[in-house]
Amino acid sequence: MGLKTIPFDPADYLSSEADVVDWLKIWMQDGSPEEIAKAIGDIARSQGMTEIARKTGLGRQALYNALSERGNPTLETLMAVLDALGLQLTVQRKAA
Repeated sequence: MGLKTIPFDPADYLSSEADVVDWLKIWMQDGSPEEIAKAIGDIARSQGMTEIARKTGLGRQALYNALSERGNPTLETLMAVLDALGLQLTVQRKAA
């Protein structure tokens, strides 16, 4: 009998505020724009995409598409999602 595997979904493991912040920080440091958008999507799914859609006023399917590996969300969408998640985008100088 072969080894059975199931797909890994990070959203299943982002259960605390610290997990969420750490997950996003990791991707913000070294991730591509697509990976960062997907990480935000992971967080949104962990909180419930229907609730995030309600808070942002955006369609649930549109959010799934924008925050997927192939999505390309606008800054407006990202800001709305981050706000719905209780997060904010900040800027700091890169470490040398």
